[in-house]
Amino acid sequence: MRKAIGAVSIAIGCTLVALPLGGLNSAVAEAAPQVNAARVNAVALPMAAKTSAKKKLYKNCTSLNKKYKHGVGKSGAKDKTSGKRVTNFKKSTKIYNEAMSYNRGLDRDKDGIACEKR
Repeated sequence: MRKAIGAVSIAIGCTLVALPLGGLNSAVAEAAPQVNAARVNAVALPMAAKTSAKKKLYKNCTSLNKKYKHGVGKSGAKDKTSGKRVTNFKKSTKIYNEAMSYNRGLDRDKDGIACEKR
């Protein structure tokens, strides 16, 4: 059993129970089930891997334009250009913010439209 300062944690099934050190006697400590560390880690690691790994959704404009042919923009965004403006992009603030959270370089001119093209 591992020693801890202040409390002892004992795993019972899938529930973690904390017992104060002052009230723990040897009979209770011996009766507590032993925890298999390999089994606990096997259960805990897959969940930790899911939260720590951030998938790169759109690596560049080519990958974004495969799904959204004319780009993605915020609702109400207008293309900054001296020529003809792109108006047929996908209008979705949620999708735009999600794409920008993975790669800020998708909207180089900062007009609220990522990877716009005719």
